[in-house]
Amino acid sequence: MTQTIAPRVRTLVLLLLATAGLLLTTAGPASAHAALTGSDPQQGVVVDKAPDQVSLTFSEQVALSNDSLRVLDPKGKAVQQGKPFEVGGTTYGVKVHSGLPDGTYTVTYQVVSADSHPVSGAFTFSVGAPSTTSVSVSGETAGGGVVGWLYGFGRYMSYAGFIVLVGGAAFVLACWPRGAGVRPMQRFVVGGWLTLTSATLLLLLLRGSYTSSGKVGDIFDLDLLGNVLQTKSGAALVSRLLLLAAAALFISVLFGAYDKREDEEKRDLTFGLAIGGTVVAAGLAASWAMAEHASVGLQTGIAMPVDVLHLLAVATWLGGLTALLVALYRSDAPIEAAAVRRFSQVAFGSVVTLVATGVYQSWRQLGSWSAFTETRYGQLLLVKIGLVAVLVGIAFISRRWTAQLADTVVRQGKRAPQKERVAASASGSGKSAKESGGAKDSGAAKDSAAAKKAVGAKGGGSKRAAQLARQQAAMDTARQKRTRDADPHRFGLRRSVLAEAGVAVVLLAVTTVLTQTEPGRTEEEANAAKAAASSASSSSSGEAGSGAVTLDMSFDTGGTDGKGVVTVDIDPARVGGNEMHVYVQRPNGRAFDIPEVKVALTLEAKKIGPLAITPDHITTGHWSASNVQIPMAGDWKIAVTVRTSDIDQTTVSKNAQIG
Repeated sequence: MTQTIAPRVRTLVLLLLATAGLLLTTAGPASAHAALTGSDPQQGVVVDKAPDQVSLTFSEQVALSNDSLRVLDPKGKAVQQGKPFEVGGTTYGVKVHSGLPDGTYTVTYQVVSADSHPVSGAFTFSVGAPSTTSVSVSGETAGGGVVGWLYGFGRYMSYAGFIVLVGGAAFVLACWPRGAGVRPMQRFVVGGWLTLTSATLLLLLLRGSYTSSGKVGDIFDLDLLGNVLQTKSGAALVSRLLLLAAAALFISVLFGAYDKREDEEKRDLTFGLAIGGTVVAAGLAASWAMAEHASVGLQTGIAMPVDVLHLLAVATWLGGLTALLVALYRSDAPIEAAAVRRFSQVAFGSVVTLVATGVYQSWRQLGSWSAFTETRYGQLLLVKIGLVAVLVGIAFISRRWTAQLADTVVRQGKRAPQKERVAASASGSGKSAKESGGAKDSGAAKDSAAAKKAVGAKGGGSKRAAQLARQQAAMDTARQKRTRDADPHRFGLRRSVLAEAGVAVVLLAVTTVLTQTEPGRTEEEANAAKAAASSASSSSSGEAGSGAVTLDMSFDTGGTDGKGVVTVDIDPARVGGNEMHVYVQRPNGRAFDIPEVKVALTLEAKKIGPLAITPDHITTGHWSASNVQIPMAGDWKIAVTVRTSDIDQTTVSKNAQIG
């Protein structure tokens, strides 16, 4: 039975590991917390006079570098001058050369949000009249490429190392003190420490290139490293390294002095180790909370402690679960049912804490029920909730096996005295091992007699006796392991815990991607700010009777990559010739290209139209049409047909007062 089912379980875990890897490799660039909510000049606008500076407004404060804001002319030449500067609040600007000639200019930005994630994007505006441009912004993505992949891998390994280190140590200290002397358990916890330390050093080296150029050659740039050390993220990584030095001392005591103490002395040392270990573990968790999502936004004073509790609960549950798996599969020393039962209680408390803190984090990061399905963060959170539910279900099965294992141990304990009496009786009466039902013990007796004979026959037989003793010990260990593994209750527990660990690997991958994704609340607020700005622009244009009209329309063609926002600018929105610009963006605000965009104008009150317009493609996500003739003033219906593939298309429309 063991040989039949174990390969299936291993196959399941391999599939789960592959899924985790797929999640990490397809996560793409970080979708960060900060979002562009406005600019001056506005995106797509045509201004009569060249501006003195270009300013951008974000949803939160960001960190700037010398090349964070660039303005490029139609030939791709930079026309900004000086360093970017803070205009006020969350608005940042850069000066441009005076007397810019007419044409279309591209503004690119690459900044770092307050929660440590890089943010990048681009948009265009025109001076005098639009023109063709050679600037391509399709590659303007922060956090991508080889460096982005390595950084994501480092984040995953840092979380995994933290979970193994904290969860494994907590399992030994709170559930299985005998495990401090078990070599596989020692290697397990030390491996977690090494993984977290290595991953932290890797992140520290990658950080400068990750948030700026994204080039592999800049990983070892000392100037970039110096800049990183002056940021909040750099300080958090350095703090984590210092705390790992304290964690190394904790590990040496746990597997050194603690293991060598007697049971009564261990109890005295346990309290000190528990306090010290909790402080170090909380400090390590805080190194994430102080630099990521919890450190910005609503109620940061509450969010950061809650985030620390959340990480500690995850580590105690999943790390302890993996430690239990090591104890069941790799340890020669049998783990007691009482230890498994204690872990079950600790895991239950961790799950309760995980749910409570997770509910608060979900409310804080989403803000509305619609964000669950309409934002990437909400969709990933639903996947995470589903995986946690699966884990809890498997854990319930594990508790059943634990109870049956405990019953088996109790029954074996009751039969043990009777077996000892039978063995003593057989020894006293001089009966053979076979007659007393101890066939397995006869082999040991024969080996012992052979050892004694070897000692008596030859003075140097001590080596032979020692060899026989080692052989006998190995045979006894193998016999105990076969007996232990033959227990169906223990085998069932091993199988369910293995399945739990496999799901936990995928859960960790989803969590890693989630921490790099823009929270749903921020995404919705940014979209609302853009819509309000566009609405205000349209209203002011309508009141004045002339000026640019800007319309934002969300679309969903139903196909792959079929969601986005199409923006139509009509300038000067009056009777006669007009300039029309069409922009297509993803829900996160990034421009992208689609196969076809068509516009139709209809004045239903006068039964005019539809007037078909096919704009020309200018640059990524930007189409333009000049001399668009509007015959009379009125409430015109602007219909845009968007095609995202050979078969997927949709038409969206809005009305605008023109003339």
